[in-house]
Amino acid sequence: MPEFKIKRLYYSIGEVSKLTGIERYVLRYWEKEFEKLKPAKNKGGNRIYTNRDIKIILMIKRLLYEEGYTIAGAKKVLESYNPDEDPTEIIIEEGRIKIPKITDPELRRDLIQIREILEFILNKL
Repeated sequence: MPEFKIKRLYYSIGEVSKLTGIERYVLRYWEKEFEKLKPAKNKGGNRIYTNRDIKIILMIKRLLYEEGYTIAGAKKVLESYNPDEDPTEIIIEEGRIKIPKITDPELRRDLIQIREILEFILNKL
């Protein structure tokens, strides 16, 4: 009998904070600053983040913390960013982080490092 793996559709702000290494208050601030980051809310009013939201958060994090963009500069870059067309898709499934086959060795190395960090964090949850 085949085994069906179910991807998580939604993550809480606490889970996203642990996965991305971004504090909850920063995530809430980024929602106000970046139009593309708009997690839905459940009936209780709690934020529910999708994999798409997590990709946007990781892009914002990279732009601000690694590439040194200002918030205004990051907003301009994000205008043309489409997480649905991002070839660096990261899939979080049953506590494991999956990355696609990437031919660019530098990008592949970076994604593997991100995956290792996220798996370490997931194991701590």
